[in-house]
Amino acid sequence: MRRLAPVFAVPVFLLLGFAAVKPAHASETVVLVLKDGHRQSLAMADVARIDFKAPATIVYKDGRREKIAGEIDHIEFGADSMSPARSHFIGKWQVGEGNGSNFYITLEADGTARKSIGDSHGTWTWVDGEARIAWGDGWHDIIRKVGSKHEKVAFEPGKSFTDPPSNVTAAKNTEPKPI
Repeated sequence: MRRLAPVFAVPVFLLLGFAAVKPAHASETVVLVLKDGHRQSLAMADVARIDFKAPATIVYKDGRREKIAGEIDHIEFGADSMSPARSHFIGKWQVGEGNGSNFYITLEADGTARKSIGDSHGTWTWVDGEARIAWGDGWHDIIRKVGSKHEKVAFEPGKSFTDPPSNVTAAKNTEPKPI
């Protein structure tokens, strides 16, 4: 276990060094690339630290903790001013069901999600500028900004985020907050 300390110390020092050299703005991100190819983008302005003890954990400045589901392969630093920040997605969203009806998805700051139909419990993460939601019933959704609007992309149980979606509908934040 002690042999792993230098392996994890280098990324932590890089992260801290980058933050010290350049002030963090909302658009600056750090991207955790997992060994399975998944990527998780984090706004540097929101992150206090990343603990690499198994399981790796992101500790946010507001005290919230989020476990990383997978083994980190590497960390990328950069800025993506075109992607909305994580906080952009917090709130209650009216989305389509794919059959002409609507329902509501609520995304909380602590990473929990609720919906007004089906199994109402889920979790969400901010990945590459979009909200990815995993529901208890096996469905998973993405809420993303497309131009000046938003869309909800739904994937039925057994499908992954890289498969063709089951449906794509409009999404509207019913509680927009000023920037």
